[in-house]
Amino acid sequence: MKKKWMILCLTICCITVNAYADENAAPQKAIQKVREAAAFITSAGEEGLREFMDKNGRWVWKGSYVFVLYCKNGTIAAHPIKPKLVGKNLMGLKDTNGKLFFAEFCNVAKKPKGDWVEYTWPKIGENTPSRKMSYILQVPGTPYQVGAGLYDENASVEEWKKMIH
Repeated sequence: MKKKWMILCLTICCITVNAYADENAAPQKAIQKVREAAAFITSAGEEGLREFMDKNGRWVWKGSYVFVLYCKNGTIAAHPIKPKLVGKNLMGLKDTNGKLFFAEFCNVAKKPKGDWVEYTWPKIGENTPSRKMSYILQVPGTPYQVGAGLYDENASVEEWKKMIH
């Protein structure tokens, strides 16, 4: 009987550790994907933007995706989940709290290592906005910026910001 309890306790402990590890890995994965996307666009150029329109492609994973901005015109250059946004000027777009988050994307992209922006946006397949944080980065040698976001009601944006510096 003691052995069964010990196995049960170890199993619960491992599940908890794995869940915690996955939770902490999510922002790191977004940072990694955004940096990979920036490198890809730098080498592929404008032709590479098509790859970011594929909702089943390599830039979409576990409830997140990389999107491409063209801040010079205030538009989305590529978006795998909401392709209707491509080409639309979004500088005046506000979230449910009145935040001009697209404009903030463009501002933080000017930072050498990019930055995280907190705002509200609907999850994939939903209409109701949820708390989201997106990591935004300038694509070197191009007029484009790339970003990827994660939905998390409890994460500290300040803790996530420490991951990029």
